[in-house]
Amino acid sequence: MNYVQRFRATMDYAPRDRAPFKEFPWPTWPETSDRWAREGGYDPERTDFGCDRWALEYSWFMPHPPFERVVLAEDEAHVTYVDPQGIVLKEMKRNPLSSMPQFLHYPVETPVDFRKFWRERMQPDLAGRIGADWRSQLRKHKNRDYPLVVIADRWGGFFGSLRNLTGVERLCELFYDDPAFVEEMMEADAEFLIAMLGPMLEETTIDVFGFWEDMAYRTSTLLSPGMARKYMLPRYRKVIDFARSRGVRYFGLDSDGQIDPLIPVWMDAGIDILYPFEVQAGMDVLAVRRKYGKSLRIWGGVDKRALAAGRDAIDAELRRVAPLIQEGGYVPMLDHSAPPNVPYENYCYFMRELPNYL
Repeated sequence: MNYVQRFRATMDYAPRDRAPFKEFPWPTWPETSDRWAREGGYDPERTDFGCDRWALEYSWFMPHPPFERVVLAEDEAHVTYVDPQGIVLKEMKRNPLSSMPQFLHYPVETPVDFRKFWRERMQPDLAGRIGADWRSQLRKHKNRDYPLVVIADRWGGFFGSLRNLTGVERLCELFYDDPAFVEEMMEADAEFLIAMLGPMLEETTIDVFGFWEDMAYRTSTLLSPGMARKYMLPRYRKVIDFARSRGVRYFGLDSDGQIDPLIPVWMDAGIDILYPFEVQAGMDVLAVRRKYGKSLRIWGGVDKRALAAGRDAIDAELRRVAPLIQEGGYVPMLDHSAPPNVPYENYCYFMRELPNYL
């Protein structure tokens, strides 16, 4: 089987030669990459563990043009600046990508701010976002032997993207203080996604279109299931119905944290793949399969902490998820990027042993 045949058979619980072998899309923290480079010559651009080939596109949906980086304040330990999304951040200079910045200001406070932001930064300009040759770039995927996964990272969702505009606290207040404004933002994002997908699907097919939300923390969700069903489900359905009518087969969603209360809402909206299922937030992929059945496909859910603990823990974790691998509808990957307490030797051991379970 080629890569796309294996992927589709796995997602459809059909006979296949084996399960897909794939790394988590963003396998390491920056400090982890640095550690692995010191320990074993790891190069994220060149190191090949022999994984299945997937084409993953996730940068096309960001604000365009991006905001210019403007440094507002700086000392020996911190820098405060405007990031490409228009958010003012105070960030540690040491290991900035692996520490949580302080979010000081967001680009949208009022409906007027939002309309200006959307008009200037969120137009479905494929030539500007993908390149002047966007049609030929998409056509090269048409007769492929690998799956094409398009994720609207950071700006393709109905909580996550709004959170990037207003901040979490302000957004949660708006659901009560100004729900019409929330709906205006959600509708704009749904229309943006449809306007982006329409021309793409004239040039190629897409195996998976993915939303991005990150709307849960370790013990619960940031929005109640009732609110998600009322406000978010109709927008998911709008985008999914459009894309499915033009040939997109699967719809995924990325959210960290304890997402269990939201899974029924997402499934009712037509989402059939979820990831990454963080074990430390109480997400157990075997329990999820028992609870929600085969209608929900699962990516991830291998506890990254096992890789820090050593070979015995890695073996135990692979044995734990082995029944799901064999059942299908599952792509075994880490439940998020490997943190810097994972030795390179342990990661290599994991990547050597995982194919034995496929």
